[in-house]
Amino acid sequence: MVSKATRTRPPGDGDRTIEVRDLRMRYGRTDVLTGVTFSARPGEVVALLGPNGAGKTTTIEILEGFRMRSSGQVDVLGADPARAGEQWRARVGVVLQSWRDHSRWRVRELLDHLALYYRAHLTGPRRPWDVNELIASAGLTDRADERVARLSGGQRRRLDVAIGIVGRPELLFLDEPTMGFDPEARREFHDLVHELAGDNTTILLTTHDLDEAEKLADRILILAGGTIIADGTADELSRRMSTRAEVRWTVGGTRHVHSPADATTFVRDLFRRHDDAVTDLEMRRASLEETYMSMVRKFEAGRRDAAVREFEGVAR
Repeated sequence: MVSKATRTRPPGDGDRTIEVRDLRMRYGRTDVLTGVTFSARPGEVVALLGPNGAGKTTTIEILEGFRMRSSGQVDVLGADPARAGEQWRARVGVVLQSWRDHSRWRVRELLDHLALYYRAHLTGPRRPWDVNELIASAGLTDRADERVARLSGGQRRRLDVAIGIVGRPELLFLDEPTMGFDPEARREFHDLVHELAGDNTTILLTTHDLDEAEKLADRILILAGGTIIADGTADELSRRMSTRAEVRWTVGGTRHVHSPADATTFVRDLFRRHDDAVTDLEMRRASLEETYMSMVRKFEAGRRDAAVREFEGVAR
């Protein structure tokens, strides 16, 4: 298994896979995206989070080349998705929330058929997956000759992932990828994501499972109100908030909990005073979910306050 800590090539090396500057999207009189700017590098796993209606789907569809933007600069794998051709599309993988066709195909023949499209367009060192190897990686070996319509929900979702990566993409979009997975399938999928990233695939993940985002992502982007309000690792975002770390420990059989301003200094002083009597020491920072909720609420409160100030100014 390749984890975030053991990848052979750390995120940040090489050219940027995605470069977005001042991306804007308007539907009629409604501004959905109001100036989105971010980038992603080869081998980096980036989670795009945000409340419903924040503009995540619109952003992803623009990057995939499925939707035209109103303005802004977008460069994906060295091309503008709005004008990119089949050679470019063969380098991109997409895992949607669900597929609603292919029910009459058998798993192996479907993946064999899809791989033909990639073989026709991929001329560099990256080649499509060997189908048998891909089926094994997706955990579908015992269902390889089964019709898609007869797969369970979790098996169907595994096939969705296999379809998205059959071309061994340089950039992979994952939309709620583990929805319907059991715990074992989820762990196997996480291993596969780390393997892909270790092979220098850039992965842009959208999910409502913040625990999963924290486990998988090298960087977190939080989209709210049509713009990126936070960009960093889960730990960096936690440190940006005023939330203090929580320290738990036991001395003489009594359990203690404290949230000091400086957790490191507090723990050092704790051992200076009690030495080996300190047991069951735990130090916990705010989770990504807590940080995310705090940032979104703070942003939305700021927008409400600004709207009130604007209204009061007009009223006067």
